Amino acid sequence: MDAPGVLLLPGYAASKEDFLPIMPALAAAGFAVTALDQRGQHESPGPDEIAAYSLEAFADDVHRVIDALGGGPVHLVGHSFGGLVARAAVIADPGRMRTLTLLSSGPAGIVGRRQAAMRTIRLVLERGGPAAVWAALHAVERPRPAPAADFLRRRFFAHNQTSLVAIAQHLLDTPDRVAELAAAAHGAGLPVLVAHGDGDDGWPAAVQGDMARRLAARYEVLPGARHDPAADAPDALVAALVGFWRTPGVPARRPASAVVAEASSAGRVTA
Repeated sequence: MDAPGVLLLPGYAASKEDFLPIMPALAAAGFAVTALDQRGQHESPGPDEIAAYSLEAFADDVHRVIDALGGGPVHLVGHSFGGLVARAAVIADPGRMRTLTLLSSGPAGIVGRRQAAMRTIRLVLERGGPAAVWAALHAVERPRPAPAADFLRRRFFAHNQTSLVAIAQHLLDTPDRVAELAAAAHGAGLPVLVAHGDGDDGWPAAVQGDMARRLAARYEVLPGARHDPAADAPDALVAALVGFWRTPGVPARRPASAVVAEASSAGRVTA
């Protein structure tokens, strides 16, 4: 029997590598895991026209990747901006998915501190380009070990600048489409999980919890995690995902906790 497919979508200025902390454990749990760079991200080339970065275009990319993986259905996971893309992909064709997970994502554009930061990043990008943004971020971020810092720099400058501007705009302006998603998921019998860290500073916990309620979704709060649970609490995230995929009809509205077995094989990472 073929292993169930999993497709992981990264967030803003991110890439497939952000899921490396959880991919081996997901593969060890019996899933065929694929992470991708979305168009214009890292090793996935992207066009220079802003119109090419509509959410519909990102969603079409998801459908094409699913086709390339055998046609699905897959367990679809979208982190942050990836959640907005995953939502659009499900609304367009929910039959391609086994489940949907919205990870540290929200019902509409981002809010609070990250909204203000995103407005600044977009403005600096438009006026000074990626180099100006990198300089500003480097001035306020804490130092990282050399290999990680080198990779983050290479990755940032590999992103297509138009992609960075377009995704920033989506994170600021995307309207609330939860009702559309609820209708599509309900019509297809598609289970939905909403999960986030207990310290998420992207969309507030109350906003994500209300989205879960509106979707009649399973809801997990991951202890010890901020906006990036794969980096901050990989064991808790793996436990939440695997538990959901194996028993999607069982509700969970509590922090996830479990001991995850040592990974024996690696997942797949694609550009």
